[in-house]
Amino acid sequence: MSLFAELTASVNAVPPGRTAMRNYDLVLIVASAILVGIGILMVYSAAIALADGPRGQNFTRYSFVLRQSVFAVIGTFLATLVLTVPIHAWRRTCIWFFGFAVVLLILVLIPGIGRKANNAWRWLPIGPLTFQPSEMMKLAMVVFTADYVIRKQEYIHSFTRGFLPMAVLLGVVAFLLMKEPDLGALIVVVSIAMGILFLGGINARIFSALVGGLLVAFSMAIWLSPWRRERLFAYLDPWNPDYAQSKAYQLSHSLMAIGRGEWTGVGLGGSVEKLHYLPEAHTDFIVAVIGEELGFVGIFTVVALFAVIVYRCFEIGRQAIAMERVFGGLIAQGVGVWFGVQAFINIGVCLGLLPTKGLTLPLVSYGGSGILMNLIAVALVLRVDFENRNLMRGGRA
Repeated sequence: MSLFAELTASVNAVPPGRTAMRNYDLVLIVASAILVGIGILMVYSAAIALADGPRGQNFTRYSFVLRQSVFAVIGTFLATLVLTVPIHAWRRTCIWFFGFAVVLLILVLIPGIGRKANNAWRWLPIGPLTFQPSEMMKLAMVVFTADYVIRKQEYIHSFTRGFLPMAVLLGVVAFLLMKEPDLGALIVVVSIAMGILFLGGINARIFSALVGGLLVAFSMAIWLSPWRRERLFAYLDPWNPDYAQSKAYQLSHSLMAIGRGEWTGVGLGGSVEKLHYLPEAHTDFIVAVIGEELGFVGIFTVVALFAVIVYRCFEIGRQAIAMERVFGGLIAQGVGVWFGVQAFINIGVCLGLLPTKGLTLPLVSYGGSGILMNLIAVALVLRVDFENRNLMRGGRA
């Protein structure tokens, strides 16, 4: 049999179902949509009593859920637009995008431009709404670091030419985030950059030294800040009378909420801790309300959905890299690092596994900036997957 005949036979042997491959990753879409739906439902439940509190004069019981729903719709619209943008277009504009995110981090620190709340400068007012630049920086860091790894591939094992320029940029971002201050966002941003550098093949000795240096830096940031140090002591002994009603107040009430929920919860809407006992129940500690109302089953479902999303991000990234589309592959895996690290920290804090840190749960917690950037990030991964599938069919990315 001739070579041409063998190739023809092999092509004809491909099952017909192969040509019916979807243009999108249904599992990733469904998992993300379920988390957004859970978020809207639990924001409504967790925030329904806020209108009765001392700071709720300007709100109704539907204010927070309506805002979250509107931002989810806007985020879905923006995500649909992002799906139409080729990945290579992101690479052409990634430096400008990163620079714009840095400018916003600077603007938020300027009195009269940025808005201060709870002793932190984290928000930019845009008409009746506010925007949190640190959420955009997470997305910008994913795209920029993916491009950086490719541009510096020849020097990726060099400290001075491969790592040092990135370290300087990270230092600038770290300085701006600490001025807000927002240590939680800084941890996520650094984790994204470190994760992509590791996946991009940075020298193992440089990476190990970097990890050690960062651990020392974060330890110093905690130890040299009295209120952060007190939070650490409170985390180690949350039931200590000196901490239970002060530094460990959120943690102790979060643990009480989760303990009260047991296996299946007290029922949707039945949380007691959300009735002005647990601060930030609709944002940082929404998992505690999920645990109280839906029990272990509810928390396990949320964890499982995040595991699915992170797995699909890494698998889509692996497929892209295997087809020599490294930039798209690193973007997909970078989003996986982002969601995985942030979800781990948020859930770990609520369960008492990690010291208390203000950080929302992606796709779930209340917050317009967060839901917008999260949905755009999911759309980026779906675009990478779409181009993967197009190449598999023999088309063009």
